[in-house]
Amino acid sequence: MKIWTNIKSIFAIDELKDRILYTIGFILIFRLGSYIMLPGLDYNVVHAAGDVEGLFGLIDNFLGGAFSNKAIFGLGIMPYITASIVIQLLQVAVPYFQRLQKEGESGTKKINQMTRVLTLVVCTFQSIGYITAYVNPSEILVENQLLFQVSSVIILTTGTFFCVWLGDKITEKGIGNGISMLIMIGILSRLPASFIAEVLDKKVEGMLFVALEMAVLYFIFMGVVLITQATRHIPVSYAKQVVGNKVYGGQRNYIPMKVNAAGVMPIIFAQSLMFLPSMLLGQFQNDENTNQTILYLQKTFSSPANFGYMVFLGVLIILFTYFYTAMTINPNKIADDLKRNGGFVPGVKPGQPTADYIDNVLSKITLPGAIYTALIAILPGVAMIFGVGGKFAQFFGGTSLLIMVGVVIDTISQIKSYLQMSHYDGMMKTGKLKGKSSSLAVA
Repeated sequence: MKIWTNIKSIFAIDELKDRILYTIGFILIFRLGSYIMLPGLDYNVVHAAGDVEGLFGLIDNFLGGAFSNKAIFGLGIMPYITASIVIQLLQVAVPYFQRLQKEGESGTKKINQMTRVLTLVVCTFQSIGYITAYVNPSEILVENQLLFQVSSVIILTTGTFFCVWLGDKITEKGIGNGISMLIMIGILSRLPASFIAEVLDKKVEGMLFVALEMAVLYFIFMGVVLITQATRHIPVSYAKQVVGNKVYGGQRNYIPMKVNAAGVMPIIFAQSLMFLPSMLLGQFQNDENTNQTILYLQKTFSSPANFGYMVFLGVLIILFTYFYTAMTINPNKIADDLKRNGGFVPGVKPGQPTADYIDNVLSKITLPGAIYTALIAILPGVAMIFGVGGKFAQFFGGTSLLIMVGVVIDTISQIKSYLQMSHYDGMMKTGKLKGKSSSLAVA
């Protein structure tokens, strides 16, 4: 009965209730656009084509089927995600973007404008590629195919910016990060159909196996939550300063260094690279002179349940984890910020020794974080080896699971903060989330 008490507490707060209802409304609009097909396509022919696989299948999973439905939201927010990643990397590598990052609100506004301009460019090229490579001429009902292509590019681009607008509105008026929320909803929308297909495939005699699958999935989810929240706390002290008759500083705090600082990015990069050999080797598949080596490599890079695929993917993820962590976390900048604000790590000299200490700690915790990320990425392949259906196995790990866990944790944290401000005990007394408000993040 505690869950009903918690729900009653949530909806007793007018602001929180309004935010939840706003979020649900925006999500329903997003899902509706995933089923509205591009004008000029034959519905029966499009849906007779079936599901997509490979890189297109990964994108379709993020978009909740909008990609394979050839819907007006067929590209979703993926062009915006691509543009955001590019701008984020530029902020690390290009001095001009580093200066913008330090300019505060005005710099952030310029960066956001550049991100949207780049989104328009990326979306235009991706829309053209989508119409050219993925839409079959037999699916088009319009006689003037050039008119169809131009109109479809405009519609897909507009659809992407509308999805970005929905994400911004969820962040502003709803609960959680809007962009991440839309990705999670797209992933979760495939779960019911995947679960039903798994149950129908196993039939009555396989219900015990399905129950075992659900138990394993539960423990995997709990393990991912545990590691996602894991942090290494670096203690920080601030020197006392006397200003007039008042004493400032002297407090102790810490810098939270996340074990999985890179998040889902290493998996996305690694999976994207894994698709390239499969696509290239697939060109030789129908060649009469194709030897067994090429066939073996093609099978290796195209099957998540293949041992070779798991090894290659795991190695790439570990390498990308170190790369992305080094690109996004700058120990020298953290040390400089600490020194500028009168902070220091106890027992470590300010300046370069502090930067070296932070770098050493970061290097030590990145290895277990990288191994953990690699294990999460190969879990769907392991599940398929043990007999789990391909579609349902995608929820046992990989990018989908990490995104869902991250968004759920962030959303619960926001709801809990509203409950605490309204003098409620919170949603889960035995599952308090730590490391959000009690820590000082030095960036």
